[in-house]
Amino acid sequence: MSHVGVPRGTVRKRRSLALLTAGVLTIPALAGCSSDSEETSRGVPQDIAPAARDRVADGSTVNWAVDAMPTTLNAFQADADSATTKITGALLPTLFPMDAAGQPKLNPDYLESAKIIEREPKQVVLYKLNQQAVWSDGREIGAPDFVAQWRALSGKDSAFWTARNAGYERIEKIERGADDLQVRVTFAKPYADWRSLFSPLYPKEITGSPDTFNDGARTALKNTAGPFQLKSVSKAKGTVTLVRSPRWWGEKAKLDSIVFRAVAPKDRTKALADGTVHITDVDAATADRIALALRDGSNGQPLTHGPGADLTPAAALRSWALAHGSDEEQAEIAQVAREKNRKAVVAYGAEQKALRGYAVRKSLEPAYTQLALNGESGPLADDRVRRAVARALDRQELAETVLKPLGLPAKPLGSHLALAGQPGYKDGSGALGDQNTKEAQALLADAGWTQGGAAEKPKDTKAGSEAEKKDAEDKKKDVDKEDKEGTESTEKTEADEKKTDKDEEQAEKKADKSDKDEEKADSAASRAEGLYIVGQDNKPGASPVQAPDASTGSHVLAPSRAAAAQSLALLRQASAVSQDSTTAQAASKATTQDKATAQDKQPGGAAGAYAPLGTAAPAPASVKGPLGKDGKMLTLRFVLPSGPGSQSLRGVGDRIAAMLEKIGIGTEITKVPDESYFKDHIASGDYDLALYSWPATAYPATDGRPIYAKPEPATDGSLLVEQNYTRVGTDHIDQLFDQAVAELDEKAARELMKQADARIWAAAGSIPLFQRPQLVAVDKKLANVGAFGFAAPRYQDIGFTDRQAAGSPADRKK
Repeated sequence: MSHVGVPRGTVRKRRSLALLTAGVLTIPALAGCSSDSEETSRGVPQDIAPAARDRVADGSTVNWAVDAMPTTLNAFQADADSATTKITGALLPTLFPMDAAGQPKLNPDYLESAKIIEREPKQVVLYKLNQQAVWSDGREIGAPDFVAQWRALSGKDSAFWTARNAGYERIEKIERGADDLQVRVTFAKPYADWRSLFSPLYPKEITGSPDTFNDGARTALKNTAGPFQLKSVSKAKGTVTLVRSPRWWGEKAKLDSIVFRAVAPKDRTKALADGTVHITDVDAATADRIALALRDGSNGQPLTHGPGADLTPAAALRSWALAHGSDEEQAEIAQVAREKNRKAVVAYGAEQKALRGYAVRKSLEPAYTQLALNGESGPLADDRVRRAVARALDRQELAETVLKPLGLPAKPLGSHLALAGQPGYKDGSGALGDQNTKEAQALLADAGWTQGGAAEKPKDTKAGSEAEKKDAEDKKKDVDKEDKEGTESTEKTEADEKKTDKDEEQAEKKADKSDKDEEKADSAASRAEGLYIVGQDNKPGASPVQAPDASTGSHVLAPSRAAAAQSLALLRQASAVSQDSTTAQAASKATTQDKATAQDKQPGGAAGAYAPLGTAAPAPASVKGPLGKDGKMLTLRFVLPSGPGSQSLRGVGDRIAAMLEKIGIGTEITKVPDESYFKDHIASGDYDLALYSWPATAYPATDGRPIYAKPEPATDGSLLVEQNYTRVGTDHIDQLFDQAVAELDEKAARELMKQADARIWAAAGSIPLFQRPQLVAVDKKLANVGAFGFAAPRYQDIGFTDRQAAGSPADRKK
């Protein structure tokens, strides 16, 4: 898939922001968490046409498309991007690359072993290097390289322009071990994610001084230690060329060279057809064309798609008649159009024939798309409104919209900190609750957003978490005030509607009393635009407000107590994530029994969903138009990229807008250029709702913290948000991250991350939707390359399975 608006400063592939540009949520019930456990979750396998090395031919060149020329080859600088990651992956040591399950795995090409050898009084990790590992200049990889990289990335020397230093600042010292092949790293503070360090590892010649670190590695890497080495960088041609390294001690690379070629996403179909690339990420439209090409090549029938395919016989006859008619001017116009269409048909046919040489290899990308809710200001600063938005979403429908047409498993993602198939994955969405329109409406009503609210005069009220923090005395005053206002509202409504009700009551005299009462209530509800009074089943104006009759059991759903119960349940469930299954089952059983008892006492709805007399209830499901409050309509600004490769993303946005409309939330969709989408809108906070993606990580305690850290106020009054572009966070979430990153017991650290994920769900700042599709068009003769999923590529294994086909079709056009 292609990316737009990648933010500078988030350079680690595992958590750098990526915006979905092409081909681009059922949550468990509030009362319990999902049954999807860490042990049963499975990821989608990679699709790389695996082949044994003895079946792969030696030699030839592969052309690999990237979005743009890399601006730097230093992966630790702010402007590093996905092209930087691809290129350095073939040139430099990665000590613990991710495997197919999304967890770090020791790389034997560089390490014999690496483990914690001391925990007290301080954590000590001992690296034993592969004795054959050398830089391309012949020097052994050793402790001096580790020391230089630590000093450059520790953050203590501001002369080094580095985008991140996570983990390096915890190191106290690095020293040589028993021999030159051992590196001993002592940490000042425990660091659970120590495997994330020194990848990629740069030679000391680059990291040893600010000048070489800042400028020397931007366009050149003279010293490398991978299966390939850098030959040239040509901005004019838009290419970066790698060649097989003669110093490589591991299994010999099958290819002679790899050329990374800058090809814009919109030009990739043509590049494939022209034979200028062998490997490229593609969107769903290009994938469909390749599938059609393979189908058409096997049936031998004329094309039924492409230019002119929708031309009816009648239209074709009319075009011929105009081209050969007596009106010379019209004939000339028709002839030009027919010739243009003929050339387009011929060109399209040639492209389709060329596309038969490719296959689309597909999996799920190690990244997920989320709906971001900006909680800094506006309606979404109220956590009840954010939760209402989340509970209005049908995430299953959204996942199916994107993944089902591609033949990929369409399942909503249940975690912010791991993907399905990773060891730490567990669906934590139960901390927020299932999709439920009525509950969403109740939350909005409790926050003060009601039908007719846009016409009300502004009130001096407080909402959201601030209101929830009032002490018991303040709450009592508020309830008394609401009861009084509710009574006044009822009296006013009675006066306004008496005349209308009188006529209607006369027309209903022949009906029985029960039916008449129900019809009156329905009529009143419609005239009051979805608002009614708790405890009063008769229509407004029919009689004074009275206490509910215990014999009739007349109770009506109202938002205030329901929302309070939801808020409490969210916190309780988030806290319960770390409990063992036995405790969870017992709690669930007790909760179910309590609910059954409450429902016996309060027929007509879920327990805890009722409020005192006079409390306004939520509007019915058929809400017409946005809700309002204090004279303002509830409308959210939904920012989406406008680029040609973002159609699928915009389609998801349209579906979300329709879901929100059902609960009375209006959306103002704003489409902005791809190049400004992140910088001018996401990072700056100029949005209410937005869609963007985060890559997977094997180190959630390190990589997840800046994304979900509670924003802190700066001296100038602004917020320091790190990478938390939703501006939503809590102290408790920060504490869980801090505990996990220092927890050296992997199982305990994962449990802490599950607790943090539950809290992130409950805060409702970001709603994971689905794992992104990964579609890669590849020359059919190429093996061991394609949709890698979690795993890092093994560049030395990539090659052609047919020696005679090596270099084709990318060498077809000279």
